[in-house]
Amino acid sequence: MKRITKIMIALIFAISIIIGLLIALIYINHKINLSKEDKNFIPMGQMVNVNGHYMHIYTEGKGEVPLVFMSGGGTSSPTLDFKSLYSLLSDHYRIVVIEKFGYGFSDIVNTPRDIDSILNDTRQALSLANIKGPYILFPHSMSGLEALYWAQLYPKEVKGIVGLDMAFPKAYENYKINTPLIKISSVASKLGITRLIPSLSESDAIKYGTLTDDEKDLYKTIFYRRTATSTMLNEVLEAKNNAKKVSQNTIPNIPVLMFVSNGIGTGWNENDWKKIQKTTAKELKNSQIIYLNCSHYVHDIEYKKIAKLSSNFIKKIKR
Repeated sequence: MKRITKIMIALIFAISIIIGLLIALIYINHKINLSKEDKNFIPMGQMVNVNGHYMHIYTEGKGEVPLVFMSGGGTSSPTLDFKSLYSLLSDHYRIVVIEKFGYGFSDIVNTPRDIDSILNDTRQALSLANIKGPYILFPHSMSGLEALYWAQLYPKEVKGIVGLDMAFPKAYENYKINTPLIKISSVASKLGITRLIPSLSESDAIKYGTLTDDEKDLYKTIFYRRTATSTMLNEVLEAKNNAKKVSQNTIPNIPVLMFVSNGIGTGWNENDWKKIQKTTAKELKNSQIIYLNCSHYVHDIEYKKIAKLSSNFIKKIKR
């Protein structure tokens, strides 16, 4: 019996050493690749210093009212993720893509991710970049909370909202955040384990959008630096509290155009997701819903339809 126990201990020890060596090799490979990719990790837009940390803001096009694109939780490269859509609008409007801390080319920081802090960062970054409102906000997913809060606190700064499958407070009432899975994803990203599964870097922007080959390569470069960052993790952990804070304020009385997916990729089934959107739309005083038969990253798939209907919506607002 003692001999069997010793053999088992030896096997476990040997397996642990092998696993440790494999992880070390994976991490070394990751660091080597990161070093090689450094030459491609060059900001596409402007870097502004917000409270001692750098945030990235991308702009293109011209227009009286800036269209501010706000990414959903965990989107590695907001600037490239929204490109298929905003490239169809930039001939007539000024495009602004905000990359929050922990996203895209912005710094990874360990600062509070409550909704007041996130909104203050966004507004300060826009001010530093000399981009003045009022704005029309294009929030995707979790950024819907920030967009609503923005309109609640500073109604003169927001002329309207175009929701790209945006989330509303009701979506988080019974939502269970899988913290262990998120933390495991963060560790896997830092170690470079994500490189072992190339399909993980194939975002919807790459699969369905209009990115060039060079832009696809850049997206992957960013993906290996900005996936499940500690800043993103802190933001997700604050999501329920942020949703509760938004729900305690008055619903903003501004025009809202809502593009709604079939629920795939949201964490809810189609019926529940659409019910949340429909219920909230009834509470909004000036809203319209457009249902799309596609998954959560609607702007990467139905960008032509969204661009056309958004343009019509903006023209009505400007009258």
